[in-house]
Amino acid sequence: MSNAHPWLEDIPWTTKPLPREQLEERIQRVLTFTNLGMLGTLGLNGPIVSPLEFYADGLSVYIFPQSGSPKLKAMERDPRVSFAVANPMAGWVAANGAQLFGKAALLEPGTEEWEYGMTIFRWESSAAEINTGFDAPPQGKLMRLDPDRIVYTEHFLRKDGYGPRQIWRRDEKNEQASDGLTEAQKT
Repeated sequence: MSNAHPWLEDIPWTTKPLPREQLEERIQRVLTFTNLGMLGTLGLNGPIVSPLEFYADGLSVYIFPQSGSPKLKAMERDPRVSFAVANPMAGWVAANGAQLFGKAALLEPGTEEWEYGMTIFRWESSAAEINTGFDAPPQGKLMRLDPDRIVYTEHFLRKDGYGPRQIWRRDEKNEQASDGLTEAQKT
């Protein structure tokens, strides 16, 4: 038994959902803790998972894939992607992250959507690091993911009686929580 966190031991996990507004706030917060995430795409020979820089705008994420890269080619063939971000874990009480699922929108340079996305994607940071200059943003496709589904994990929610795995869906207004096993049966 954990003297510090006895609520972590409750099994099965509660499946009480957070209200949608609170869930969206927590997802947005986890998307600001870091700018490194893992993008999963479907390559010719199977899944490709790449660590890369991202920036969030609400629940949407922007990624600047390298021109000609396997992940960009994979998204051009099949736009279905998954994207994961997590905070460093220091035990179950600190487990916190989000998995976003949806279709990648590849934005062409010079379009209004691309121009807006480049105000979110902090290209200047990379330009300073690799010394490419600040005269203009890099030219290339910008990927935006407007997720259809997000699986949010925060075990500290259990302390307040909420499920540690919350499921957000774009088309549903009633949130769901998972016991960790039920959602796995749907994937």
